[in-house]
Amino acid sequence: MLLGPEALRLLALIERHGSLAAAAHALGITPAAVTQQVARAERDCRTALVRRGARGASLTEAGQALAGHGRVIDEQTAAAAHELDGLLGRLSLRLRIGAFQAAALHVLPPALTALRHRNPATDLSIMDITSDRGVPAVAAGELDVAVIAAWDRPPVPPEHVRLHPLLTDPMVIVLPDDHALARETDAAIELGGLRDEAWVTIRAGHAARAQFDRAAAAAGFTPRIRFETESYDVAQAFVATGVGVALVSRLALTRLPGTAHRELASPGLARDLYTVTLSDHTATPMVATFLHLLHDVATDLTGPWPTGGAS
Repeated sequence: MLLGPEALRLLALIERHGSLAAAAHALGITPAAVTQQVARAERDCRTALVRRGARGASLTEAGQALAGHGRVIDEQTAAAAHELDGLLGRLSLRLRIGAFQAAALHVLPPALTALRHRNPATDLSIMDITSDRGVPAVAAGELDVAVIAAWDRPPVPPEHVRLHPLLTDPMVIVLPDDHALARETDAAIELGGLRDEAWVTIRAGHAARAQFDRAAAAAGFTPRIRFETESYDVAQAFVATGVGVALVSRLALTRLPGTAHRELASPGLARDLYTVTLSDHTATPMVATFLHLLHDVATDLTGPWPTGGAS
């Protein structure tokens, strides 16, 4: 004999309410359906479980024994529903964001300001991440939204994760402000025209450096690298000293004193920014709100950018 949890819960409800009709009302089914379920349970147990009388229904000794287990199921079901309600309440306000440095500096702040005005009760947390951590962190449930950058082609996410294009961030040439090309502002610079320059570059092994190396090879030269770094900020600081020129994304421009920047001629180089979320984020509605705000910020940022030379 094996009674399912619904039969055990039914016996607990009959015991609690004292009639088949009241148990049926509690379950949202008809009294006839309750009668059929009781009859089925008694056949399965091969013994009477419920006494029917003019004043209602009561349980036999066997029915009372089984009803005790039904009460446990009822208590656990109620506890589960309460826990789920609490979790969904927390999720409705939760927003865990990760972003790489340039996005954290230039894209997130306006979106976060708008979010706080629109939804001041948002349970917000923000993490500084590298772009290669964005997809795994969202896939593992560590973040609700990640903002990442990709050079040439985006990462391939697992099926339950989605990439949303955010903006294209063109690369520009940063020069010492006393460089001859810094004063020629009418035309974009051809990368091949910088073949004789010393370069400050992103360190080998990074996607940005791989893109630069491929572009230099396509332009017919091997760059003379004077300094390598993992930071566009550091690269621009060294350009300001006059040691070389650098390829920097427009979003990461610091406009340090001692530097100037010029557009890169077509075919331009760029990095693409994406937001990363779960494919189904209905349990965290703040995600959809924040995605809209990020796209508004991206439109405001890129609107003034020159279109010539950027891909």
